[in-house]
Amino acid sequence: MSLKTRVDVAAGRAPADLVLRNGRIVQTTTAELISGDIAICDGVVVGIGQYDGAEVVDLGGQIVCPGFIDAHVHIESSLLNPPRYAEAVVPHGTVAVVTDPHEIANVLGVDGIRYMLDTSAGLPLDVRVMLSSCVPASHFESPAAPLDVDALRPLFDLPRVLGLAELMNYPGVVAGAADCLDKIAAAGSRVVDGHAPGLSGKALCAYVAAGIRNDHECVTADEAREKLRLGMSILIREGSQARNLAALAPLVNAANSRQFLFCTDDKDVEDLLAEGHMDYIVRRAIQGGMDPMLAVRIATLNTASHYGLRGLGVIGPGMRASLAIVDDWSTFRVSRVYQDGVLTAQDGRLVQPIPARAVLARDTMNVAALTASSFAVHASRSNAAASARVIGVIEDRIDTTAETADMRVRNGALVTDPERDILKLAVVERHHATGRVGVGFVRGFGFQRGAIASTVGHDAHNLVTCGVDDADMLMAARRLADIGGGLCVVANGAVQAEMPLPVAGLMTDVAPAEARRQLEQCHSAARAIGGRMRRPFMALSFLSLSVIGKLKLTDRGLVDVDRFDLTSTVLDAAHSA
Repeated sequence: MSLKTRVDVAAGRAPADLVLRNGRIVQTTTAELISGDIAICDGVVVGIGQYDGAEVVDLGGQIVCPGFIDAHVHIESSLLNPPRYAEAVVPHGTVAVVTDPHEIANVLGVDGIRYMLDTSAGLPLDVRVMLSSCVPASHFESPAAPLDVDALRPLFDLPRVLGLAELMNYPGVVAGAADCLDKIAAAGSRVVDGHAPGLSGKALCAYVAAGIRNDHECVTADEAREKLRLGMSILIREGSQARNLAALAPLVNAANSRQFLFCTDDKDVEDLLAEGHMDYIVRRAIQGGMDPMLAVRIATLNTASHYGLRGLGVIGPGMRASLAIVDDWSTFRVSRVYQDGVLTAQDGRLVQPIPARAVLARDTMNVAALTASSFAVHASRSNAAASARVIGVIEDRIDTTAETADMRVRNGALVTDPERDILKLAVVERHHATGRVGVGFVRGFGFQRGAIASTVGHDAHNLVTCGVDDADMLMAARRLADIGGGLCVVANGAVQAEMPLPVAGLMTDVAPAEARRQLEQCHSAARAIGGRMRRPFMALSFLSLSVIGKLKLTDRGLVDVDRFDLTSTVLDAAHSA
């Protein structure tokens, strides 16, 4: 349709394609509700006022919001490939996401980034990509192949690529490491995302001075306030494992609200279908006392402005007709979703199914032969007890505590102690069959028997397993190697539940409802062996991310994150057993 036709419709000289009538319109630019018909022509809002059209939809007083935008997400963490992910989130009013594909990039390199771009094209969800800056996240991790600046540079000009994704190697940026600064320079004037948990003072100033514009790792209001005062935007994260809305929302006010964005970062399919997506965050923010106008603005206009998403975030002439229509402020139930003027979802369901896409047929499991001894932690002296470092898992957080515990020794090796909730943790290199296995101890899962395992292990995505019994851990690891990756629970020498993830060991191509069923079975099986964490597999997946927390474990060993160096699991020989 010509520009002349759009102008004629806006001026009232010709009928619109679609008119949305009797809605209360959220005007994000002025933070107010306004009345009027919304006239849509050729997928674009052309006027607000009194209009006629070929199709008229009476909204009966419902609230019309700009479509929601997730400011930072790893689609892979949903466990769904991009088309299936769109099926899950579009009915919740999400019209766009800004994704960092560094999960699949750690497994498949540039081919993984291109896979995400190719399979997300033409969806009823606008998927924009930030190029993964830290593959690996640090030199303690072992991806399939590192991505250097030369690998990234040609990708910046691809359609839908916005900039450089989270700089997780914040020590490298602060130290002025050439590989970090070269990637920032290659991004030019594009947005560069941050990831700087706990960074403060001059080190934070150095990080911001490098050109990094935002951060999604704040867990306290004080941390967010310091970053705001240095000009950063704060992404308030509410995902499956990291839930920071309650801590950060009280900081938002009318004066500073434009510096906030909402994101999920990592949210699995079970939570997406049970809770919702960006609509869930807005609903929770409103229920917590945030001004509804500010909450919607944060989920729409702020993100569109920050990332330069033209046509999104505002309802007005010349803007894309990508809209989320909700019943009221209290329930914030999304009843209709339009993408570029086309009804894409209604009452929680897609209007038209998304055609299947070709599945990535490439085996990414290359694990060396394992035995039960692969998971042994040897004492420094036989027939003695020993002290060991123990990773402390925190519910709803991805950082950890650093603990120590006196451990029992049997046959020269430290053993688990489920009565004190001290379990074995192992990270098995799965890309090059090197045989490297990092082994340590963890507290917080609560398992009394058995083991769980996953090939979702941020960010290098090696095979991670945690359990009471080495034999069950071995069976779980071998099972995932056999099925091409995924999640599983083993107890008493038998697989209790599993979720195959054939796409790079990270994602499935089954329908969201079936993926949810499989994941629920895995969670139920984990509870049956004593698990007490709400999302044990999500918690497990972050225990190998070496750039956040006090202690983490990779295939290369135990990482002291504060010192940013490897450390020993066993501290010393102690008293006799």
